[in-house]
Amino acid sequence: MSTSGDDVTRDWLGEPGENGKPDRVQASRGGSGPTLPKRFYAQAGLAEAEGGFRLVLDGRGANTPGRRPLVVPDRVLGEALAAEWEAQADVIDPRTMPLTRLVNTTIDGVVERRAAVAEDLAAFAGTDLVAYRAGAPERLVAVQSEAWDPLVAWVAETLGARLFLAEGVMHVEQPEGSVAALRAAIEAVDDPFRLAALHTLTTLTGSLVIALAVLHGRLSADDAWAAAHVDETYQASVWGRDAEAEARLAHRRTEFETAAMVAQRPN
Repeated sequence: MSTSGDDVTRDWLGEPGENGKPDRVQASRGGSGPTLPKRFYAQAGLAEAEGGFRLVLDGRGANTPGRRPLVVPDRVLGEALAAEWEAQADVIDPRTMPLTRLVNTTIDGVVERRAAVAEDLAAFAGTDLVAYRAGAPERLVAVQSEAWDPLVAWVAETLGARLFLAEGVMHVEQPEGSVAALRAAIEAVDDPFRLAALHTLTTLTGSLVIALAVLHGRLSADDAWAAAHVDETYQASVWGRDAEAEARLAHRRTEFETAAMVAQRPN
């Protein structure tokens, strides 16, 4: 991308954080400024580059907000990225570009800070959604158990992390060995793009277990989303659906599905 192109997209793609380093959390969430930039290119595509495939706009290589080449490691990811840019109409709307935000987050905020990202994820090991259960009503208890008990069993059998369950909001201390096992599962993710996707899946659901189940192919994106929103689904069945809340969930689900695609893409 030319210098002028970089300047056009810099603000909405995510500003670097303190000391000139990109803020990975802000970048992963994205957001539009007061004025969306006009589409300044005729065609989005890919070009082979060092490390994989680079997004090109009218044949010019695109960069991240941190001025790094916008390169992804495989064609599957590259084609999805180019399609996202090609789908933009008169203006470039970051709210419709979750993959671009995730890729920028990875390149600018995860590649050089993998230990910090892993540490951030490991904090969820002691507060995982699936370990905290309702005591009543009976129907909610039952649907939580149906959705989450198989995941608790899976994470114990597959990853060696046996979780203690708690009723209500009282904190339960998880066994040190279980926390260590979950940390090891995070540290085993050697692809920074998958690590960034794991972070997004975890923060959107509040569950490292659900995110790891997606990463390992134990859950599809649809099943994982349903498992993460058992409580909301139950409340909607009792009190009815709220249009504003549904719209927010729909936006988050798009981010979730994008992260799941990145996590589960072929090696």
